[in-house]
Amino acid sequence: MSSILMARLAPIGLLIASNVFMTFAWYGHLKHKGVALWLVILTSWLIALPEYALAVPANRIGSAVWSTAQLKTMQEVITLVVFVAFSTFWLNEPLRWQTLVGFGLIAMGAAFVFLGGSGS
Repeated sequence: MSSILMARLAPIGLLIASNVFMTFAWYGHLKHKGVALWLVILTSWLIALPEYALAVPANRIGSAVWSTAQLKTMQEVITLVVFVAFSTFWLNEPLRWQTLVGFGLIAMGAAFVFLGGSGS
């Protein structure tokens, strides 16, 4: 795989994995509301550590071909996709059409950041 292709694809995979960790760190405890808050905070911090270990290299590698605005936008759209799956399958919340439309509109707005190609 060429280094350019790797720089384009690796951040996507790393950001997906990073967002899975961060979503669990931020929202996973909502399934266990009886757990003491201090323990939830400590657990969330421990879950967030691998998130940073994935997000930082994703941005470093991706900066070879993507602008920082594109990397941030990519991360936000990935966050929404991961969150939809998480809230549906982990929290058992129904997926509402309003959520899909709203997130879709955000994704369409984010697409404008990518018009004209990469920033680097």
